[in-house]
Amino acid sequence: MTSNARGNLPPLSLHVPEPKFRPGDAVDYSHIAIPAAGAQARPDEGCVAAETHPLCLDMVRVLDEDHRAIGPWDPKLDADTLRRMLRTMALTRAFDDRMYRGQRQGKTSFYMKCTGEEATSVAPAMALADDDMVFPSYRQQGILISRGYPLVEMVNQIYSNRADKLKGRQLPIMYSARDYSFFTISGNLATQYPQAVGWAMASAIKGDSRIAATWIGEGSTAEGDFHAAMTFAAVYNAPVIFNVVNNQWAISSFSGFAGAERTTFAARAIGYGIAGIRVDGNDPLAVYAATRWAADRARSNGGPTLIEHFTYRAEGHSTSDDPGQYRSAQEREEWPLGDPIMRLKRHLIALGEWSDEQHDAMDRELMDHVKAATKEAEKNGILGHGLHHPFHTMFEDVFEELPWHLKEQSEQAIRERRIKWPEWKES
Repeated sequence: MTSNARGNLPPLSLHVPEPKFRPGDAVDYSHIAIPAAGAQARPDEGCVAAETHPLCLDMVRVLDEDHRAIGPWDPKLDADTLRRMLRTMALTRAFDDRMYRGQRQGKTSFYMKCTGEEATSVAPAMALADDDMVFPSYRQQGILISRGYPLVEMVNQIYSNRADKLKGRQLPIMYSARDYSFFTISGNLATQYPQAVGWAMASAIKGDSRIAATWIGEGSTAEGDFHAAMTFAAVYNAPVIFNVVNNQWAISSFSGFAGAERTTFAARAIGYGIAGIRVDGNDPLAVYAATRWAADRARSNGGPTLIEHFTYRAEGHSTSDDPGQYRSAQEREEWPLGDPIMRLKRHLIALGEWSDEQHDAMDRELMDHVKAATKEAEKNGILGHGLHHPFHTMFEDVFEELPWHLKEQSEQAIRERRIKWPEWKES
């Protein structure tokens, strides 16, 4: 390459982000500043957005090193609510483990776990109203589980069998549940952000009381949809909560490629003039408190809030990913913010409201519960075993009345299939 340097001017250089640890490296997280729990001020929900901006560079934390809930962000939840939160996170993890094994056994083509990130979906779901509309990404299965969506229906969708309510038209784990105020998951990153803003604006126009909440990973903040959504929300003061789950990795690209080397992701709220909070994403109480604060603010016409959940993706991006190829195996064990389930378990034990024996019994019960749901769903078929929706359904649900040319295509397709497989019967 020919140099175009002139005179005494130094040549320009391009910075390419590089993660601190690669496979085989020793891990040292001392560069991560972790503030003391309880040290962060809690502004009033009706404050001007600028009062929250110091929180964009800090980190809201509630659980301390002695497993106590301290400080102004302590939501002061009762023991029954804490146990329900713990159980839901544990159920989400048990479900993930079972579905991961199912994929490895060939029962489905694809699965994505949320191990280590359960608090970023379960705690917000509990802090929101059940009819608040959520626009999730593909790692928020904990929301559906929190809202009581049947596990059997989730497995049916993952297996794309004859009972799949989406009729096999979506990638496994991309659920849709309108009755549970759960918007269809999209594999196109960040599309849910402007959709959530549009829904929130419509709710405000109608004078409704419901708000919207949406989730993306930190890598998706580099998408144009993120910035379009932020602009509309800021301009129209939309009642929406923007959740950015910063789990450090976007598949094999570390968070620096989305801008993490420069500042926090919560700091993007500052540029748009909206409220922002950076929260310990492995502290379920802090996540709950931040979401409740943002929900109260939105519901009282205070406008949008951006919440960055600082967490870690403990396992691969999906069943198609091998994280051992691009990051140190020590990262998960050395992660300084711990595991959200263990942290809440220890908090309950410190309160005298839980025990190791109760936790072990709960885990066994949840594994049996997930196993039973899976067996029930398998009666409707698994991937590639012929128990699927009738062939003609692939032409339905787009038009209210099927046009003539699609009727012809449907009849031709069914006729050709019968010729090729005479033993086949349309159910």
